[in-house]
Amino acid sequence: MNKRILAVDDDESIRRILQVNLERGGYTVETAQSGASALPLLLKNHYDLLISDVMMPEMDGLELLEHVRQSPELRKLPVILLTAQSSERDITRAYVKGTDLYLTKPFDPNELRIWVGRMLSETRED
Repeated sequence: MNKRILAVDDDESIRRILQVNLERGGYTVETAQSGASALPLLLKNHYDLLISDVMMPEMDGLELLEHVRQSPELRKLPVILLTAQSSERDITRAYVKGTDLYLTKPFDPNELRIWVGRMLSETRED
């Protein structure tokens, strides 16, 4: 069965790049344009990975990450934050809040696919 990924970004072109490149890797990809629209999808459907931008209207990626980590059903979901914010402070804050991986834009779609493959091949238990 294909692994399911939810990709969240307010930029339609980034969502499209993520979807096309990850589907080429054999993944099933759904998209959302904000944390606020992503959260109900996460609670209703099963995903194997969440990829989210940080800077978005309504609910940003860090707020979405907090909801994921506080939810008993979602807390083990692997999360990649993909963002233009590249300061040491931003990166540290994201890891403290529980992201599994922090990648900065512009990103290499092939590198992202490699990371996704590594994260989804690991069994997560705790």
